[in-house]
Amino acid sequence: MEFHPSIEKAGIQEIKTFQEEKLQELLTYLEGNSPFYQKLFRENNIKTGDIRTLEDLRKIPTTTKNDLQQYNHDFFCITPDKIVDYSTTSGTLGDPVTFGLSDNDLERLAYNEAISFACAGIQKGDVVQMITTIDKRFMAGLAYFLGLRKMGASVVRMGPGIPELQWDSIFRYQPKYLITVPSFLLKMIDYAEKYELDYKNSSVYGAVCIGESIKNQDFTDNILSQKIKEKWDIKLFSTYASTEMSTAFTECEFQIGGHHHPELIITEILDDNESPVKEGESGELTITTLGVEAIPLLRFKTGDIVKAHYKPCQCGRNTMRLGPVVGRKQHMIKYKGTTLYPPAMNDILNDFNSIRCYQIVIQSNEIGLDEIIIRLSTDSESEGFVNEVRDHFRAKLRVSPKIEIIDFDILAKIVHNPNSRKPVTFIDLR
Repeated sequence: MEFHPSIEKAGIQEIKTFQEEKLQELLTYLEGNSPFYQKLFRENNIKTGDIRTLEDLRKIPTTTKNDLQQYNHDFFCITPDKIVDYSTTSGTLGDPVTFGLSDNDLERLAYNEAISFACAGIQKGDVVQMITTIDKRFMAGLAYFLGLRKMGASVVRMGPGIPELQWDSIFRYQPKYLITVPSFLLKMIDYAEKYELDYKNSSVYGAVCIGESIKNQDFTDNILSQKIKEKWDIKLFSTYASTEMSTAFTECEFQIGGHHHPELIITEILDDNESPVKEGESGELTITTLGVEAIPLLRFKTGDIVKAHYKPCQCGRNTMRLGPVVGRKQHMIKYKGTTLYPPAMNDILNDFNSIRCYQIVIQSNEIGLDEIIIRLSTDSESEGFVNEVRDHFRAKLRVSPKIEIIDFDILAKIVHNPNSRKPVTFIDLR
């Protein structure tokens, strides 16, 4: 099977026409099977036959995370006996939402990951070590496994954590690629240096990085990836996905944004008034899934603020590319006249080698304004360390947060919560 779909190299107009045909199929399917969208069409007097072009989508109201949480059951288009897998969203913003997947949905998910990994250069026969969970109702872990199996790669299912075991596996099975949260690579490097493992000459060529950003908006390496590459010269590939999309945007070898798969998803990038942003501007990614059977979504606002790039890529794909997520809309912080998102603060904290572990907490103070508290544990003996961190924040972001030093053993347990799929580096108490 071909994992480099020809539609991705087709002309822009051809891609649009193709998507419009898929959109018609989706609208017919929703009208016949989705209690939520049947009601939405009825209440807004929408005749699905009138929605012909991608521009016509704007006639349909958007769907929010709140709708999914409130009417979760009404989004299902198939009966429970057709569901072969239950997954939930990671619940970063409130209650997790249940997603059921049919047999065809799992097939689509496998195809999505296969073409995404192929985009990053993984080939049949490559050994890939998964440093991610495959259980705990986590869709992505299952998706990676199914996609790698579909493309004929060999998988080492390690799961997260335990550097010692990861290295044992690397030296034993010689994987070419790892799939991991990038900050964990720093822990692996620390372990390798401490125990004098010859990690620089290992079989690892690259890592597909999930859950954390490794790039700045101009596609240069951010602090986190610089720190990894200074020590370990491996390729790092960004990927962006979510349970709701059942689709990934993964970088190719030219590493200038995650490629859009037009056969799987329609994308819009909208401003606060739900109008498309101008080219080069950031806005909220709003998606319409194609080919999903159990819970298809129409104009679903992801809550992620992103920027799209349209210049054709050297790899020959003409599809739109997504830059790194600027931040989550709900995580936007208004602080003394400055608007900022957590990823900008992560970059500053990752810049300090002596910070072992950190967590950003946002809360409202007694007069209703946002307050930033940085909890961190450090190796630094310096009395001026807290001021140094604060000065860095002032210089880069024009904000001066409260800083609390916490014992590493206590903070590490909170940040690396066993019930969470990603490190809990941000808490919003507003």
